[in-house]
Amino acid sequence: MRSVIALDAMGSDRAPKPEIEGAIQASRNYGVEVLLIGPRESLQTELARYSAARNLPISIVHASEVITMDDKAVQAVRAKRDSSMRVGLRLVRDGKAQGFITAGNTGAAMATAKMVLGAIPGVDRPALAAVFPTATGSVAELLDVGANVDCKPENLEQFAVMGEIYFRSMFGTRRPRVGLLSIGEEESKGNELTREAFRLLKQLPLNFVGNVEGRDLYNGEVDVIVADGFVGNVALKVSEGVANLVRFTLKETLKATITRQVGYLISRSAFADFKKRLDHTEYGGAPLLGVKGVCFITHGSSNMNAIKNAIRVAAEFAERNINDTIERELASLRAGAMVNG
Repeated sequence: MRSVIALDAMGSDRAPKPEIEGAIQASRNYGVEVLLIGPRESLQTELARYSAARNLPISIVHASEVITMDDKAVQAVRAKRDSSMRVGLRLVRDGKAQGFITAGNTGAAMATAKMVLGAIPGVDRPALAAVFPTATGSVAELLDVGANVDCKPENLEQFAVMGEIYFRSMFGTRRPRVGLLSIGEEESKGNELTREAFRLLKQLPLNFVGNVEGRDLYNGEVDVIVADGFVGNVALKVSEGVANLVRFTLKETLKATITRQVGYLISRSAFADFKKRLDHTEYGGAPLLGVKGVCFITHGSSNMNAIKNAIRVAAEFAERNINDTIERELASLRAGAMVNG
């Protein structure tokens, strides 16, 4: 059966243009059916500009309200009951779509997903997982990157299980290496949270490699990095800033030093490859792991490519029944803990 993905067409900074263009590309390239969620009249007007959409499985589901980046998450969730986020997530809950994607207000998206979808049994707090490139040409996953500012050790334990399952399911690694983000490799390093989390993770049936430091995020020696949402979000935003600095500096350096046309063309091609390798839009946004349904959150600055890949990854997530695996393996761990306890 064709995957059906509900897309918040009003989420990004330049909505609905990137959403519509991304939906067209995803539907054309991956055969995904896309439901654009938002004000019907404005979406119909915009969609009519694209002749390429006419023969594709793209349709509009009306939502009369939009949650903006300026809205306070909790207030918006309560007040805007017909928002594009809420309508899209209800489609997932009711089985009319296999997944939901938004580039809108992250806090509101997480709060709405928790309220509409609920949590998977055994999950106290859902976590956002970000995927990024490494020096070895592979990818790594960092979670939580912002869903939970304050965490307990048991939360990090659940993050490790969910992150390992997601990485294993999406990237085919049989025994992903799981690390705990701290300020030193030794078990005794870190704060009370990381030391207690280390003890819990060491007891899990995972390939736990111990503590890792910030410099290990990109060296390719660990696949899944676990952190609380405060630390994870800071690490992610610093990384994005450094990547932008490197891209800008390299581009300016090439402009200033290359004068011969052939050399310029070769260097421009190399720079394009380099830029694509660091481009977060290639990785499809961050899944909210631990909710009863597929929910992906992407950057507010998402372009067509980011939306297209978010649709692709959300469809793959649903097709591989990752939530079923998370629920099953968490239940097995709880059963084992009760027996041993």
